[in-house]
Amino acid sequence: MKIGIISDTHGHERSWQKPYERHFHDADMILHAGDVLYHGPRNPRKEDYNPAGLAERINSCPVPVIIARGNCDSAVDADCLNVPVQAPYAYVVAEGLRIIITHGDTVMTDAEKDAMAAHLKADLFITGHIHTTVLEKRGRTIFLNPGSAALSKRADGRNTYAVLENRVIRIYDADTDDVLMQYTM
Repeated sequence: MKIGIISDTHGHERSWQKPYERHFHDADMILHAGDVLYHGPRNPRKEDYNPAGLAERINSCPVPVIIARGNCDSAVDADCLNVPVQAPYAYVVAEGLRIIITHGDTVMTDAEKDAMAAHLKADLFITGHIHTTVLEKRGRTIFLNPGSAALSKRADGRNTYAVLENRVIRIYDADTDDVLMQYTM
């Protein structure tokens, strides 16, 4: 099983294109933790800002895409996508792993995330929203934030995404393809 994991593309077409060409094209599914098309009023628009182009790439993607709604995802944005934008979270079971995907704007603290993960018996709990990477295990759950594929808030400014393959989670630099973090489940 190979799963592509991405968040906070904010309408930037290359933020989808690069991970797709490198790692997602042969995935079994792609999980998007929200803020798909709109850049949001506090975020800049970079030269590859093309929400219509990004929507077309997602709509024509042969790999199943599962999206959890982010705080910048509106009903109008969801109408442009051929896949449902689920709220407040998406729940996937893959190879016996219980995976929760939520944007993270409604469960901000570790305590809130821990409680939701425990209630849903999550093996993997994926969030976005903060535009920085997180990969840690607390209790029985691995918490993953793949960071932002378009608008990083990491100290080093790297745009990032993740891949879960053969029970190994890797967070990649979107520009260099360097592995920045790794965890074996």
